[in-house]
Amino acid sequence: MSRCLGPILLLFAIIAPAADWPQWLGPNRDGKSAETGLLDSWPKGGPRLLWKAQDLGEGFSAPAIAGDRLYIQGQQGGQELVIAYDVHTGKQLWKTPAGKPYSEAEHGNGPRGTPTVDGARLYALSADGTLVCLETSAGKRVWGMNLVERFGGRPPKSGYSESPLVDGGCLIAMPGGPTAAVVALNKSTGDLLWKSQNDEPGFSSAIAFDIGATHALALLTAEAAIGLDAKDGALLWRYTRVANRTANIATPLAHDGYVFFSTDYGTGCVLLRPAPDGKTAEVYFNRDMRNHYTTSVLVGDYLYGFSSEILTAMEFKTGKVAWKDRSVGKGNCIYADQHLYCMGEDGAVGLIEATPAAYKEVSRFEITRGAFNTWTPPALANGQLYLREQTNLYCYNVKR
Repeated sequence: MSRCLGPILLLFAIIAPAADWPQWLGPNRDGKSAETGLLDSWPKGGPRLLWKAQDLGEGFSAPAIAGDRLYIQGQQGGQELVIAYDVHTGKQLWKTPAGKPYSEAEHGNGPRGTPTVDGARLYALSADGTLVCLETSAGKRVWGMNLVERFGGRPPKSGYSESPLVDGGCLIAMPGGPTAAVVALNKSTGDLLWKSQNDEPGFSSAIAFDIGATHALALLTAEAAIGLDAKDGALLWRYTRVANRTANIATPLAHDGYVFFSTDYGTGCVLLRPAPDGKTAEVYFNRDMRNHYTTSVLVGDYLYGFSSEILTAMEFKTGKVAWKDRSVGKGNCIYADQHLYCMGEDGAVGLIEATPAAYKEVSRFEITRGAFNTWTPPALANGQLYLREQTNLYCYNVKR
């Protein structure tokens, strides 16, 4: 029997202080922080730099922050690693091998996923498909496996990029193998609880939410936007129109009984309304929000995200565009305290008011870009803003 079901009132399984950022896209996997009391504007050169770590190695992994520690993935020499830092000083505390080295000349080497912190343990997936459970205290390995070897997984062209989802007692991952497109593992032991579907893997990460009394998962594979019953992996819906055959990357977004999916390469976005009886309705489909590697963030009634290269504000339930702007250039954005924190792939960082009225940029500064694009989204925890550029991790004070 599955142990995936958590308390029905918890949309996501990570339980952490509101100011922490313990997984991909923050506490609720939606790119939002509940923090307040943050700077309304930045000095010309940006907020005050508290520290800079320069020993991450290659990769695009974003940081996960819980308490006084930051966890991130990088590639150094002949291996991928999970690395822990002190959030106050930037001092490296430990590093643990977590996969074979991954090389891709076109886009960059190293891990793509972000660790998921769950109490005294964390979970991390390397680009080669190595999935590990580590103790957060010193990085000791609890259990591990390779998704290709264990489930016959089919790695995407640019390597596994998802960030594992903890949902109650389960860990959700997407090997992409025959009959194992999605698997639920016992998070304590790594034992298989269920497997489902035959899709090849995309680059997206799963979310959990509720449809009436059904606790569900929303996932974007290489072939479709799908919904699964978290209890046993049974298929709830399958929607193919939003998937492209190149790269499906953005994380789904669930709110108020709706689920939003978006991809680029000329495809578009869809708002679905799943129903307990299995009849999922398409509310709208359009090409006005084409998320490439970014994930849109929902603030109030509006989505804010990069439609390909253009930052776009779009009404969530209607798909009506409020404004578009080239902003910091193609990139990622998160939200906290009335503002969007956006970083472009060339290193420009902007503080933008989160309002559908008009594009209102408040402040801007830049970090130096290296050989590859700055594709890692910002993270914000306990008044500190974290930006990654390959082997460099910057920590800024954004508290008033």
